[in-house]
Amino acid sequence: MSKLIQYASLHATPWKNGGGSTTEIAIAPQGATFDDFDWRISLATISQSGPFSTFAGIDRTLTLVSGPGVVLDVGNERQVALSDREPTVAFPGEAQVAATVSSGSTTDFNVMTRRTACRHQLERRDVRDFSTLERRSDITIVFLAEGESLYLSSSKERIAMVRYDAVILDDEDVWTLEAGQATVFIVDIIENND
Repeated sequence: MSKLIQYASLHATPWKNGGGSTTEIAIAPQGATFDDFDWRISLATISQSGPFSTFAGIDRTLTLVSGPGVVLDVGNERQVALSDREPTVAFPGEAQVAATVSSGSTTDFNVMTRRTACRHQLERRDVRDFSTLERRSDITIVFLAEGESLYLSSSKERIAMVRYDAVILDDEDVWTLEAGQATVFIVDIIENND
C-alpha cells in the first residue's frame, strides 16, 4: 500500500538562525537524522536573508512552491533568482549558499539525497483533468504543490490528496493523476546498485 503523508499532521521546525522554518515530509531510513539519512524531502519557508546550512556529500534540489521567490548565491559560482521564471535549482550540499529575501517570505520544496546511497530526479507537472504517471524508479513520491485536491489511482487503490500532501507510491507501475487543475512535483529516488 502507498503511504499518504498529510501536511496537516506535520510540524514546522524553526531554523537556529531565525531566518525561516522547515517541515520534514519524509526521510529514509525511518528515524534517520541529518547525519545519516539516505534521502529527505521537506518544505522550507524562508523569511529572512541568510546562509543555508551545509550538508557534505548531499545533492540538493529546491523548487519554488509559493511566494515571490528568493535570490541564491551558490558559492562563488553563480547567482540564481528562484522565481516563477526559474522555479528550480540544483546544487551540492557542501556549497556555501546564501539566500536574499527582498519581497516577502517564500516556500520551497527541498529534496536531498546522499551521493553514496542514491540520487534523485524532480519533475514539475501541471495536471488538468487526467495525467498518467509511469513509474521510473524504486521509490516515487508525489507532492501536491498547487491546487485544492488531487486523486491518485492505480489498479489497487485510490488516494485523495489536498494541497501540500505527499504520497510515497507502492510498487504499482502505472498511476492516474486526476484534478481540475493542479501542479504536482514527482520525485524519483534512484538507489545506487553497487
